[in-house]
Amino acid sequence: MLRLTDKKSVREAAGYLSGVLVLLLVWHVIALWLNNPVLLPSPWKAIAEVVRMFLHPAFYREWLYTILRGLAGFAIALMLALCIGLASASWRPAWFLFSPLLGAVRSTPVISFILLALIWFGSENVPVFIAILTMLPLISFGIIDGIRNTDGELLEMANSFRVSRWNVIRHIYVPSLLPFLFNGMSNAMGFGWRAVIIGEVLSQPFRGIGSRMRDAQNYLNVPELIGWTLVAILTGYLFETLVRRAEKSLMRWKSVAS
Repeated sequence: MLRLTDKKSVREAAGYLSGVLVLLLVWHVIALWLNNPVLLPSPWKAIAEVVRMFLHPAFYREWLYTILRGLAGFAIALMLALCIGLASASWRPAWFLFSPLLGAVRSTPVISFILLALIWFGSENVPVFIAILTMLPLISFGIIDGIRNTDGELLEMANSFRVSRWNVIRHIYVPSLLPFLFNGMSNAMGFGWRAVIIGEVLSQPFRGIGSRMRDAQNYLNVPELIGWTLVAILTGYLFETLVRRAEKSLMRWKSVAS
């Protein structure tokens, strides 16, 4: 017999699958109604285009360039966020300094930063710069919230029993921080990939998903454009899922270790 968690997973999978099938059906009906493959191809033609792309070696070079740009932006944003977040959560002047900056960056439309970056940098660096700016506030505020939501009673108890600073950080601050950090990283992955690809579309670097999307648009190749769009969606979902899985694995490991 299926366990309760297995049944829940099956129901969730069935729900997602039903949603995808409904979306494909609506798409197919609209494509039949328009009867113009140049304007909107059928979903089956778009899926066939994705399969064709996956079978072509050049596809993986384009995909790899976008992935490397996104991961580079994520790594830099994470390092900066750790410095900014830890400083802002533990030192009030740092909070007053960085909070307005992070809020402004988070509220500014991505297109504004892209247009500025096109003036400041070469086309190859624009997507990485945009990834950093998009991901930095999300991860930073996650770190700040995690530290500020640390249980005050646990800190008082640790202080009363003269627990070492290292053990306080390891056993109190880190467990409080991790869920917020992973949530911030997951959101950053979701928004960051979109920003990277938008940056590629507008800056036209040598390789990348966004560059190929722009080429497809220039040549009115709608099936290829939709195919690259599906690849972009898959990329964001893949890395967001990896972060969530890493969080679950780490939490499971910590519970076993403790």
